[in-house]
Amino acid sequence: MSSTFPPILAEARQRAEDILLSNSSELGLLGGGGGAYRQVWGRDSMICGLALLRLDAGRAVHRNSLATLERYQSSLGNIPHNVGFPSEPDQALVAYGGNLGHEEPSGEAIVDNAHSGCIDNNLWFVLGHYMHWRETGDLEFLRKSWPALQRALLWLRYQDSNECGLLEVHEAMDWADLFPNRYNSLYPNALYAGVWQAMTQMAAALGEPDELYAETAAATSWKINQVLWVGPEVPKDWQWIDRNRREWLYPARLVETELVNRPYYLPYMGFRSYGDRCDVLGNCLAILLGIPSGAQSTRILDYIKGAGLDSPFPVRSLDHPIQRGDPDWRDYLLLRNLNKPFHYHNGGIWPFLGGFYVSALVAAGRQDYALDQLIRLTELNRQGVNQAWEFNEWAHGQSGRPMGFARQSWSAAMYIFAYDSVMQANTPYFNTLRVK
Repeated sequence: MSSTFPPILAEARQRAEDILLSNSSELGLLGGGGGAYRQVWGRDSMICGLALLRLDAGRAVHRNSLATLERYQSSLGNIPHNVGFPSEPDQALVAYGGNLGHEEPSGEAIVDNAHSGCIDNNLWFVLGHYMHWRETGDLEFLRKSWPALQRALLWLRYQDSNECGLLEVHEAMDWADLFPNRYNSLYPNALYAGVWQAMTQMAAALGEPDELYAETAAATSWKINQVLWVGPEVPKDWQWIDRNRREWLYPARLVETELVNRPYYLPYMGFRSYGDRCDVLGNCLAILLGIPSGAQSTRILDYIKGAGLDSPFPVRSLDHPIQRGDPDWRDYLLLRNLNKPFHYHNGGIWPFLGGFYVSALVAAGRQDYALDQLIRLTELNRQGVNQAWEFNEWAHGQSGRPMGFARQSWSAAMYIFAYDSVMQANTPYFNTLRVK
């Protein structure tokens, strides 16, 4: 079947594999080559497991990343944002003197403390273990790490400060770590539903009780739909909300009155407030994890295509960048020229996000369009600032020209995952994670 696809796709996959494996280290997978992001990042390394685990030479690298993150897990269960050697030169850390920290006499790696308590490290750590177990069947490795997984989940549960069943997240606490999504936000809570589903299956494999995990996975998915979907596809259970979660009444009534309906999940529901943009990564992950119905998935993907979010390349991070004067504007968006409109998190194009988008199209049965977008994603990754095939970090949301650092691990990894999804008409790991 693959012989019917343009040969450049196979070339791109090989180049992506070469970059990904070249970014391995004794600690595990580094965030990038070319002198930037020279640490094992909690979210990045685990996302890259979607590809590493499909490569014979990549499984040991992913296993090392898991071991490093567990080794530096805090006493409360928090998985570090990233771990690296303090003397390693890093172009991305120019604001901190060009490296992660001061030289340690022991020569030991250290944990980054420059970021805002990122919540998705724990989420992806659980999913990274799930993927490793699914791919390798190694129950002994899973059993050894089970206490660390339970601590990671307990830390997450304490981020649900009002015990509503959804995570409450402060600003700049997820993958978009310079962006004002907050409170009951989409991206981390979609992953949270997947984490409960992953824990269900891993617990069952280990002979541990799994009923609570399964029940909570379904409840989390249901609550995401109740809080963050506005439209006839999800009738609100006002009686349940009034009886159990009265703090949701005001914002839920507000969006029903002001928005009436939207063809995507809202990016967040705050205290007496809400966001009204299409968070593309959050919506794609929701589709991959089986949270929306078929009708909802249709509306989401139709909107992304119709709004041109996959043009010139797949895919922009959101539909409407925050402008100065908007309620969500923060002056920190100007930091290092990163989050001006159509830059970085604020409407920039991310190749790793494009990989999730292509895979979401496959999961929704849009195979032909997924191939079309894979071809465009190939062209995006072939671009470079200095040479071809740089697999850059991100590109400008309007021009499509690369602006981030080159040789990024997750840009390469998510190309591999998207390629394999299209070739197999399937989404590995997610196909067993969908919340029932």
